[in-house]
Amino acid sequence: MSFDYIAHAKINWSLNITGLRADGYHLLDMLMQTIDLHDTLEIEPAVGLSLTVDDTPAGEENLVLRAAMALNRHAGTRRGARMALIKRIPARAGLGGGSADCATALRALNGLWGLGLSEVELLEIGLSLGADVPFCLTGGLARVRGIGEDILPVPQAPSIPLVLVVPGGGLSTGAVFSLWDRGGYPEVRLDNAALAGAVTAGRLDEVDRLCANALTAPAVSLMPEIGSLIERMRALGAGAAFMTGSGSAVVGAFADDDAARCAARALPGALLARTNSDLSS
Repeated sequence: MSFDYIAHAKINWSLNITGLRADGYHLLDMLMQTIDLHDTLEIEPAVGLSLTVDDTPAGEENLVLRAAMALNRHAGTRRGARMALIKRIPARAGLGGGSADCATALRALNGLWGLGLSEVELLEIGLSLGADVPFCLTGGLARVRGIGEDILPVPQAPSIPLVLVVPGGGLSTGAVFSLWDRGGYPEVRLDNAALAGAVTAGRLDEVDRLCANALTAPAVSLMPEIGSLIERMRALGAGAAFMTGSGSAVVGAFADDDAARCAARALPGALLARTNSDLSS
């Protein structure tokens, strides 16, 4: 018997780099929110671990398999599962697809295998696998700091219509951070508390003024169409338009579904989505 689990993508309303640790990890300050765009992970009990991604066998570097192996190591077990991942979240886009899949595997296998690991234990394991994994375990709207371990939920998160476009086949997260590390980019000033208030109130003009991403400038230097697409989103009626994560996905937030659908029709490859606070749907 197989079970289906939903892995939600995320967006960054903001992203600032506040420092660099001795081990090379960047310290971040972000406002993040889950959205209803999702992958689906099918799991059934089995002897040994296996994973297919869109019907193609995956290697051990895949975050879903790494999550399963990390759970077994943590619990001192050798449980198995046959897993199949159906991808809908674009890769190399800053939408957290791999982290969402990883977080979903951690939570699903913890239940399926009856390990009984606590939320704190899952968050610790998740952080060892990726900076966005702890947020993808908790979801909702939250301010996220440090290397992803400091998560402050923001209540009353709204559902906002979104249009997503991933230009140029995406960007390498490592390449974008590496370019930022070389310096020469303007300092980003953020008031994430004020931004969170604007998001929860649905004041998109204020959101557009307050949201900022330190990685946008290096990403645009690698892929100039990101900048032009942000302006195109605004011209098509987006109340706020920005790049999420390390890119290359550009997000337009709209006042209503009709405006979002109209804009999406004008943008080749556009995806419609909504912000979402419920990881079960």
